[in-house]
Amino acid sequence: MFSKFLNLDKDKQERIINAAIKEFAQKGYDNASTNEIVKEAGISKGLLFHYFGNKKQLYLFLFDYCTELITDEYYKKVDFKETDFFKRIRLAVMVKMEMLGTHPDIFKFVQEVFLEDSQEIKAEFDKKKQELTHINMGKFYEGIDYSKFRDDVDLKKIIKIITWTFEKMSDEILNQAKSTPNHELDYQPIVDETEEYFEVLKTCFYK
Repeated sequence: MFSKFLNLDKDKQERIINAAIKEFAQKGYDNASTNEIVKEAGISKGLLFHYFGNKKQLYLFLFDYCTELITDEYYKKVDFKETDFFKRIRLAVMVKMEMLGTHPDIFKFVQEVFLEDSQEIKAEFDKKKQELTHINMGKFYEGIDYSKFRDDVDLKKIIKIITWTFEKMSDEILNQAKSTPNHELDYQPIVDETEEYFEVLKTCFYK
């Protein structure tokens, strides 16, 4: 679908992508202006729609592009040879913090997608976000040494409790972001709180 865009030289692709990410991240889907995107990218509006068809398709492309870039880099940096469940989570958090520093605009855009409530795209993106979460959670649990967990508690229930805990934390973080100017978040307190939950859950469920 996006073959015309992908046939462009890399510099022009990056210029368009960066301009679009910046606009959507700052203003959200409904308020983002394709006029501002083409102005920033140095192309005509006709060319933008020639490459992507419409605003919604551009947004879909950016979401797939950003999540693929993040997950590819994430999987390269997280040591999946580490079989301890909580050590792997700690590594994952550290990698995410590092990537927030190297790709701030991309993370800001993805964060805004998860906060987006535009009716034009909400149903489609809710489905995409659920699918992405399901795939990544499945990958994350691969190779974990479950023998460290208590034998007297159902392992499936343990995993559900841990998963629900961090899903609820994510929901609270997103709600917090919605109530702040420009949806800004201070991630270090979030990391500190996550570490506290690690210790509680480890005490509860490890032998």
